[in-house]
Amino acid sequence: MSEAQVSGSRARTRQAIVDAAIDVLGRNPAASLGDIAAAAEVGRTTLHRYFADRADLLRAVSAEADARLERATAQARMTDGSGASAVRRLCEEYFDLGSVLSLLFTATPASADPGCDEPAGCDPDFTAMVERGHRDGTIDPELPADWVQSLIWSQLYAGWSYQATMGTSRHEVLRLILRTVDGAIAVKAA
Repeated sequence: MSEAQVSGSRARTRQAIVDAAIDVLGRNPAASLGDIAAAAEVGRTTLHRYFADRADLLRAVSAEADARLERATAQARMTDGSGASAVRRLCEEYFDLGSVLSLLFTATPASADPGCDEPAGCDPDFTAMVERGHRDGTIDPELPADWVQSLIWSQLYAGWSYQATMGTSRHEVLRLILRTVDGAIAVKAA
């Protein structure tokens, strides 16, 4: 086996462990390394060859979660179109990050809301998107950015729970989330 094949195989195994950790820890933050190894279909010895301890694995998981969140945020194109259409795209992109966002929500109190620099403030890009919606008439101006963000997180969580409990298709759950968010942020007639 060539050196490139070995390093490619090592990278795939490492990524499988990180992916499994995100999935397992997203459902159960107290899961054991044995649970993660089983989900990755590797032995504990193999897991420890890649990650000396839980802290090493958690650092890799955090880096991967941050990268996935950044990619999803970029794909949502928050600066394009109306504020409401950007919120809709953000919901669509974040919906498939269920385990990642669940993990970030349970990681630490300071990271309870991805996109927020601190518990009381949203990312400036998110705030700008909501304020654009206020100006363009697609987001109710009485709804502050941090409220809109909380609304999105609550609806995503409700959707993930509903899908897991009811066995409803991804397509149908996402449709329900978008319908709920669209209705909640829409400007109300006087």
